[in-house]
Amino acid sequence: MIFLDEARIHVQAGRGGNGCMAFRREKYVPRGGPSGGDGGEGGSVYLVGRANRNTLYHLRFASLYAADRGRHGEGSNRAGKDGEDFEVEVPLGTVVYDEETGETLGEILQDGERLRVGPAAAAAAGTPASPPPPTRRRGGPIPARRGRSTTSGWSSSCSPTWASSASPTPASRP
Repeated sequence: MIFLDEARIHVQAGRGGNGCMAFRREKYVPRGGPSGGDGGEGGSVYLVGRANRNTLYHLRFASLYAADRGRHGEGSNRAGKDGEDFEVEVPLGTVVYDEETGETLGEILQDGERLRVGPAAAAAAGTPASPPPPTRRRGGPIPARRGRSTTSGWSSSCSPTWASSASPTPASRP
C-alpha cells in the first residue's frame, strides 16, 4: 500500500447559467410582456471527511475536480436547473491550504464533515418582469444577463501521518 500524506488538486466551481430574454406572444395580447427565466446556480466543490480513508493517494489520478455548471434560463419564466455539487473524499485530519495565498482554508476532523473549497458562481437574471423606467431611451425591457464565471485554483491538502511517532505536534507546526 502506498501512503501519500500530501496532495495538490485543482478545483473549479460550476459557472452560473445565463438568463433568458424572451417575450410572451399571444394573439389578443398586444405587447405581451417579458417572460425570460433566470439561470441556475453553479455547483460547489466540497472536501468530505471519511473515516474509511487513510491516505490521499486517490487524489493523484485526476487533474481537475470540477462541479457542474448551472443551466440556462428558458422562456415562459422557466428558471435553469442548479448545478450539482462535487464531493471529494479525504481522510479525517486533513488540513487544506490555498496554494496561491498560503492561508489555511480549514481542517476536516469528523466523519461526513464538509469543507467548501470551490464556491459556486451566482446565476444570472432573465428578462425582468418590471417595466423599464420611462426615461430610458430604448422602450423595450432590460436585456437578460450572462452567468458569472467561477473561481478556480490549486488547493493543497495534508493529512497527518498517524504511524510516525516523530511527527510534530499541532502546537509546534509552523
